[in-house]
Amino acid sequence: VVAAARAAGAEPGAGGPVVTLSRSLIVPFLQFSPRREARERAWRAWGARGANGNDFDNRAIAAEILALRAERALLLGYASFADYKLEPEMAKTPAAVRDLLERVWAPAKAQAEADAVVLSAMMAADGVNGPLEPWDWRYYSETRRQAEHDLDEAALKPYFSLDAMIAAAFDCAKRLFGLEFRALDVALYHPDARAWEVTRDGAHLAVFIGDYFARGSKRSGAWCSAFRRQRKLGGEVRPVVVNVCNFAKGEPTLLSFDDARTLFHEFGHALHQMLSDVTYGFISGTSVARDFVELPSQLFEHWLEVPQVLERHARHWQSGAPMPADMRQRLLAAATYDQGFATVEFVASALVDLAFHEGVAPADPMVMQAEVLAQLGIPRAIGMRHATPHFAHVFSSDGYACGYYSYMWSEVMDADAFAAFIEAGDAFDPTVAARLERCILSAGGSDEAEALYRAFRGRMPGVEALLKGR
Repeated sequence: VVAAARAAGAEPGAGGPVVTLSRSLIVPFLQFSPRREARERAWRAWGARGANGNDFDNRAIAAEILALRAERALLLGYASFADYKLEPEMAKTPAAVRDLLERVWAPAKAQAEADAVVLSAMMAADGVNGPLEPWDWRYYSETRRQAEHDLDEAALKPYFSLDAMIAAAFDCAKRLFGLEFRALDVALYHPDARAWEVTRDGAHLAVFIGDYFARGSKRSGAWCSAFRRQRKLGGEVRPVVVNVCNFAKGEPTLLSFDDARTLFHEFGHALHQMLSDVTYGFISGTSVARDFVELPSQLFEHWLEVPQVLERHARHWQSGAPMPADMRQRLLAAATYDQGFATVEFVASALVDLAFHEGVAPADPMVMQAEVLAQLGIPRAIGMRHATPHFAHVFSSDGYACGYYSYMWSEVMDADAFAAFIEAGDAFDPTVAARLERCILSAGGSDEAEALYRAFRGRMPGVEALLKGR
């Protein structure tokens, strides 16, 4: 955290070490800072993004966007924007989305409440009076994780250097799909970005660009985009794909396990783009139903947890020694740790998003947000993963508007899809990998999402796969 704060402080105008509101820096600060008043100050600043009564206040803009979406839906003959937006998706209806989210909410809330009791007791043992607050959860949860799983994030990070995790993602792509990556010495839009040519059997397949570091001119989050999409109409055109992240830059850059998961997630999107093999550009790659698009990305995350991948690539950045076997086992055993918290903050955000787009648009989205959270009975010490004024998924475009649920919808499938490899007895089974590429990764939006998944797996999964995974 200290090194990352120093690196952030090197940005022009920063004036020295600083804890920015980038997730890759603020979350570790909330996990590790023993200074409760500093955690509170940081958490409140993080939560208040876009709601500070200045020129960058987004609340009125959010209300206007919701009103315009509702108006558009009515003009097109739909009862609500939710009905309009969900019609072409796998879910089809707001009721189906709500059913999934509410089925997950109850067990997640129960787990989070049980965890809150434990964390509150830890806080009281520290001599801190009063209830557990949002700025306390990550700190005491990390302390509990270290105690129960003997895992220290600071001890883990040296085994997850950025370069090693890039190599791990490339290696998995090679073993699954035969892809090769050759570094390119080309001028790009920023010195931090780097590029690789992607080939298979010597034939050009794509150009992949990685832009991994946080900087002041970059918006927060992580995403995958295509500067050029694959198509065959008018001649073969291969894609130029970019993964953008916001990792705290260091010498070297060391990732948390969650950061490494983000890298694998975005690379899963990139594979969807790079392996695309369709005629028309408008249905290539990730041009699929919004609640299907996260399947390839979330599925690829599973390979980060494959023991042989960790054995090969999770190596100490200085000594090159592999992660000790007992540490690796503890890491994997803790993979579902604190899922009550993670699921509650996600589902709360998804249900607020859904409520915004059902029926009449709210005059004041912040009032509706508060009403939805009150109805849910969200635990005091957990907030939305993305509060309305900075909920970029919902308000930066229509892409994820009434679509934040899609991560969870896709998660139902990704757990089941990876099980196909487990059932084959090999996480890199070539037959299953070939079927995955043929039925899903190369197909883009050439067929209905459900038809593509059924072609790969032979059936659709139930929500039980998701609950088991969490």
